[in-house]
Amino acid sequence: MKLGVLTVLFQDRPLDKVLDHVAQMGLQAVELGTGAWPGNAHCDPAVLLKDRAASQAFRQAVEDRGLIISGLSCHGNPLHPNRATAAEYDRVYRDTVKLAAALGVPVVNLFSGCPGDSDNAKYPNWVTCAWPPDFTEILKWQWEEKVIPYWREAGQFAADHGVKLAFEMHPGFVVYNPETLLRLRQAVGPVIGANYDPSHLYWQGIDPVASIRALAGAIHHVHAKDTFVDPINTAVNGVLDTKSYAELPKRSWTFRTVGYGHDQLAWRALVSELRLTGYDYVMSIEHEDPLASIDEGFARAVSFLKDVLLTEQPATMWWA
Repeated sequence: MKLGVLTVLFQDRPLDKVLDHVAQMGLQAVELGTGAWPGNAHCDPAVLLKDRAASQAFRQAVEDRGLIISGLSCHGNPLHPNRATAAEYDRVYRDTVKLAAALGVPVVNLFSGCPGDSDNAKYPNWVTCAWPPDFTEILKWQWEEKVIPYWREAGQFAADHGVKLAFEMHPGFVVYNPETLLRLRQAVGPVIGANYDPSHLYWQGIDPVASIRALAGAIHHVHAKDTFVDPINTAVNGVLDTKSYAELPKRSWTFRTVGYGHDQLAWRALVSELRLTGYDYVMSIEHEDPLASIDEGFARAVSFLKDVLLTEQPATMWWA
């Protein structure tokens, strides 16, 4: 397994400097934002798709430092009920897929999106319970009229370009846990898989080992991000929390650098289960820790994961 980083945390720095820093830290991969919420500070499809020489030079700059591009990330909401908003996210998605194909990048990381509750809605509506029955009806309408039709076509678009789609299971969107990820995969096909990010699962009470096992063969990419679940605040208010991320002492959970939410044993078990289920690609650091600086949080994650990842192929079992 290779160690990488989503370079969005260094978006205020030139790409060449970022690539030098990543290589010097001993990483093997970079994941690059191409628009929507990750932004496109380091990788703008509108520029690279127009100039073949520029795209080749871009790829060469990465490879010259002994790195690969593990994935292109365009997390947005192409199912947004506002048609103009949805169309812009869809444009970014399709440009990202085309650029991934041009650069030889096998994976695009993204969100499933979330529709509204009807064709007249203004905002997304994430359904979290089955009663009153209005919610069940909304969920049925979303999947049958919006989610599956859109991703069947958009998934075929990716497959035609030789690109896999790795959905981050994120609350607020229709794909937020293994069950919903596998539902979409079953409806669309194996082009759909997970960008497995345990940070969004930890606070839902989802166990990494059990969920990775349930997703065996359906994980296309992995993020390394942790979550601290506050036992006192959670005991009072549960895990659903709409307070600002800035209200750290009051929140039920907070994103952390790996190792600051769960210990080394938990991450070793996670890595081992990935290997057991056949995943041997990249673990990409995503740093969103409000208690650590960019550089310290990144450095801590690198140090922690270098001691956790299994990077060589297993030995022959001479003892068996």
